[in-house]
Amino acid sequence: MTKPADSRRHLPTSPFKSPVAPPHKHFAIGARVSHDVYGLGRVTAVEEGIAVLVDFGSMEQRIASPYSKMTNL
Repeated sequence: MTKPADSRRHLPTSPFKSPVAPPHKHFAIGARVSHDVYGLGRVTAVEEGIAVLVDFGSMEQRIASPYSKMTNL
């Protein structure tokens, strides 16, 4: 078995670049979004840093952070 890459720490003397953390995504109420699974929707509520509530037309879905499958339009 191998350990996941997340458990390794970067040493300052390493010749390799440190891993870059993905930027935090921020969503505002009323913003149009696209989700890889659910499609197009509109943000209806924001739980800062925790989750967003998105209306996809036929359903309303709570999407938890880190929002890897969702982007702003």
